[in-house]
Amino acid sequence: MELCVLLEDVGRHVDALPLLATVGLGAMPVAALGSDEQRHRFLPAVIAGTSLLTAAPCEPGHADPLSPTTVARRDGSGWRLDGEKLAVPYAPLADAVLVPATTEAGTQAVFIVAPDTENAAVEAATATNSEPQGRLRLSGARVHDRDVLGDATEGAHAVDWLQQHALACYCATAVGVFDRALRITASYLSERKQFGRPIATFQGATLRAADAYIDTEAIRVTTWSAIWRLASGRDAHDELAIAKFWVADGGQRVANACQHLHGGMGATTDYPIHRYFRWAKLLEHALGGATPHLLRLGDTIAAGPG
Repeated sequence: MELCVLLEDVGRHVDALPLLATVGLGAMPVAALGSDEQRHRFLPAVIAGTSLLTAAPCEPGHADPLSPTTVARRDGSGWRLDGEKLAVPYAPLADAVLVPATTEAGTQAVFIVAPDTENAAVEAATATNSEPQGRLRLSGARVHDRDVLGDATEGAHAVDWLQQHALACYCATAVGVFDRALRITASYLSERKQFGRPIATFQGATLRAADAYIDTEAIRVTTWSAIWRLASGRDAHDELAIAKFWVADGGQRVANACQHLHGGMGATTDYPIHRYFRWAKLLEHALGGATPHLLRLGDTIAAGPG
């Protein structure tokens, strides 16, 4: 919960900080699931501010994040990884990437891969919100047994743990993004005048802003409900899916309303609202848009209680 409080403020200021990547996707999984050797190898440098970590849960074709298409094959005392990961946050700057993969036996595991490993390549890219990200290609990249996150026999738990906490981190960031975007818009409507009076006095504009407020509060409530359950050790799969649905679906309504209510100023990069729109687009698609999370909830309902 403490990290998500910070991430909400990162979103509120749309700061280009590697907090979500390094702490949420990298350091926290190592701290929670890693061996003592892995903690000593990676965490002191993160604490000192000299090292960046990240994770690579996304693959081409909207693959199920809990069943990665990246393959890990046994190779003596280590593993060979083959696959492709997309939109890896801060990959060009990271010292290590947590890579979920499926083994030959059909089980899952998370591997810690250095981007400069032989047969691993990072293609630098820029995210919609202008943060650095990359495409990670693995063509027989070799890692040692000590690079398997935690216990390899409990790899499915590690993949699921990473996915859940990543969703929580992105949703917390979204709360800050949409909260501040709406506040900026409300201020603009109160100050900008048209026909001799503030735009906020026109019913059409205020109704659009009110709808955006309702969506923003839905994102806030569902997100913090899911975060609380996760932090309390309770099952939060459905709650995280609900929160991410609202971030993707309601969030886009908020972003569009805020930009449209700014009129011509909403289309210029001289005014800050465009930055919130760009962050909203990234957050909409990160770890799946509205549809896959609705499908997940539908499967839960169809399965019934139990």
